[in-house]
Amino acid sequence: MRFDVITLFPDFFSSPLSSGLLGKALEKQIAYLHLVNPRDFTQDKHRKVDDEPYGGGVGMLLKPEPIFAAVESLPILPRRNIILMSPQGQPMNQPLLRELAADYDQIVVICGHYEGVDERVRHLVTQEVSLGDFVLTGGEIPALALINGVVRLLPGTVGKEQSLKAESFETELLDYPQYTKPAVFRGWEVPPVLRSGNHGAIERWRSHQQIERTRDRRQDLWEKWRKLDSEE
Repeated sequence: MRFDVITLFPDFFSSPLSSGLLGKALEKQIAYLHLVNPRDFTQDKHRKVDDEPYGGGVGMLLKPEPIFAAVESLPILPRRNIILMSPQGQPMNQPLLRELAADYDQIVVICGHYEGVDERVRHLVTQEVSLGDFVLTGGEIPALALINGVVRLLPGTVGKEQSLKAESFETELLDYPQYTKPAVFRGWEVPPVLRSGNHGAIERWRSHQQIERTRDRRQDLWEKWRKLDSEE
């Protein structure tokens, strides 16, 4: 899969893109990532990418010309999605990441800044995505989260792909509690069922823990799971 990130701050991605599973996936060419700076497509000597909004207001807006030029400079793969990272977009969640990983060969991510982008930039995009109901200084952090979430779903990134199916949100439930050695730490003991060797009992315990944990911590997900479970 190819990622093209339109960003005023390409250096922001240097360390994350060379670290952990994401760095290994790029090294193994499971995914390809290209960083494009809109300043490289400006026509004035100051490389100006922002300007005051028409009608007045606080702050500056990203101009449309450099962003259009940056996107139009990219190759076009058959299955391409152009995403604007925006607080007004669709909330990022696991089903969305699965959809992006399965349905596209190329994802172009536009990182907003300042007070946002000129409204006409939205004519470029096919989707808007939000990291959550809050505002950050720019779109780079949400873009990195999206790229990380998609790349780890691509075949070959995670060593044991079966582990992806047992994670939080894959069944609308949170993950179950997990433990490793030692069996007792500062008086806290690993549940005996996990040391019993009885795989059926372990699966039942884990399933029960997922339901209880989701009900106690994320009532919204629990209600959604109940509805889906009742329809099956």
